[in-house]
Amino acid sequence: MRAALVAAALSVLLAVPAAANTAATSASQRRIDGWQTTTPAKAGFRAARLDEIAADAKAKDSTCLAVVRDDRLVADWNWGTRRTTPREVFSVTKSITSALVGIALRDGDLALADPVARYVPSWRGTDSASVTVRNLLSNDSGRFWSLDSDYVQLTQAADRTAFAVGLGQQFAPGTAWAYNNAAIQVLDRVLRKATGVPTHEYAADRLFGPLGMTHTRMTTSATGTSTNTYFGAQTTCLDLARFAQLYLRHGKAGGTRILDRSYVAASTGRSSTELNAGYGYLWWVNRSGLLRGATDAVDAQGQPLEPHVGQLVPDADPTLFSAIGLGGQVAMVDRTSGTIVVRIGAWKTEGAAFGLRDAARVVTWALS
Repeated sequence: MRAALVAAALSVLLAVPAAANTAATSASQRRIDGWQTTTPAKAGFRAARLDEIAADAKAKDSTCLAVVRDDRLVADWNWGTRRTTPREVFSVTKSITSALVGIALRDGDLALADPVARYVPSWRGTDSASVTVRNLLSNDSGRFWSLDSDYVQLTQAADRTAFAVGLGQQFAPGTAWAYNNAAIQVLDRVLRKATGVPTHEYAADRLFGPLGMTHTRMTTSATGTSTNTYFGAQTTCLDLARFAQLYLRHGKAGGTRILDRSYVAASTGRSSTELNAGYGYLWWVNRSGLLRGATDAVDAQGQPLEPHVGQLVPDADPTLFSAIGLGGQVAMVDRTSGTIVVRIGAWKTEGAAFGLRDAARVVTWALS
């Protein structure tokens, strides 16, 4: 059922520009799209194993794969699409939205403990009055969720933020975890009210510009009145590596602090809720404990019918974290080794996608 609903939404979600052929990266190039380069051997990788991982990524409909270590581009591969052509990365957008909240937090425009009703007056005096900004980031807001509302109705809404704000409260805040696209879309209203700037403009000015993400943009709903904050970012592998690098550097870019170190740690350094050990603030973390997936079956209280205790990548370091999107979009950071792995590719209805565990092999198998 989930596959059918998601497939029905793809015609609206997908906005990938036309692909074009690109030449293979030359090992002799000193800079690629602004990145200082190095060789796999100098970076401590086994080149043959990296090539095997890249071949697997290509076979699984990837359009690009990039590996960065210690601020240098070790290798990148591009298949059928120019390196600088932006493409849809689905829920990787959520992690970008988390960063925008962090910037507004650093500016003093909002606080994690703020009731969302401060920015959404229609929630005042309702069951949603006690939902906080932190709840939206942790996906434990208790806002209404169903496969149909989250993957079809929200996607098809002319104004996605208005639709998301208008849904009701399903569970008490903090009592149930759900991968709730609509709840995350409410952050568009929060950010716009808190900063006074449309979210996509805020992202361009305060995040993409300072990071040099020149091939990246957030998209808007059909009406143009709201920014898509749960999906919709269009970017490239090397731009996403710049975004991941911001978190690897604990919130700094080029010596300038963009995010508070404490916010980066809260977002990616630990679980944000006991209801899902694998989730931070709109980032996936590699912590052990009760794990929840995007569409797990739940009981009437919103709790998983078949709880799974484990770790997203059992053979990787627990400090590993990642932005993840539908169809195997990955922007992974292994803090211990200082490695970033980014993959973008097509969404597949059949066959295995290249996912987080595949990306993690770069550090668990290809690193010397």
